[in-house]
Amino acid sequence: MALIPWREREGGLDPFKDMERLRSQMNNLFNMSLSKWFDPSADTLPEQGWGPAMDIYDKKDKIVVKSEIPGMKKDEIDLILEDGILTIKGEKKREEKSEEGGELRRELYYGAFQRAVALPSDVDEKKIRASYKKGVLEVELPKKESAKPKQLKIDVGE
Repeated sequence: MALIPWREREGGLDPFKDMERLRSQMNNLFNMSLSKWFDPSADTLPEQGWGPAMDIYDKKDKIVVKSEIPGMKKDEIDLILEDGILTIKGEKKREEKSEEGGELRRELYYGAFQRAVALPSDVDEKKIRASYKKGVLEVELPKKESAKPKQLKIDVGE
């Protein structure tokens, strides 16, 4: 955090100006899409530098990865598993602009994307299954027998 040296204000204290400046800064914060690549002066999002949202579940016998990638075909998505890291990548093409009207706002993400996630346990690579329905990619990664939790019954003597 940068320290700013104290300076006496010209014209004295004005709490109403301070509140107006705070309100303006808060409005700017909420108007942004909270993307670090957002350019407030352009009021649009870039065509690159994005990644799809992802949920990861660790179930007893498998790991499930769900990712939202709407507007794509399943053959446009690449899945790579290497050294315990699952990588999802592809490229979402932008639809052609229509000549009828101008663009008022553009917030949809386009361009190349890549998401990589380290998996928490050993995966049986021969049994991996993936499905893509209604814009949601679901990858099931069965755990190897050695990685599955084991329950041992221990007899307690007197």
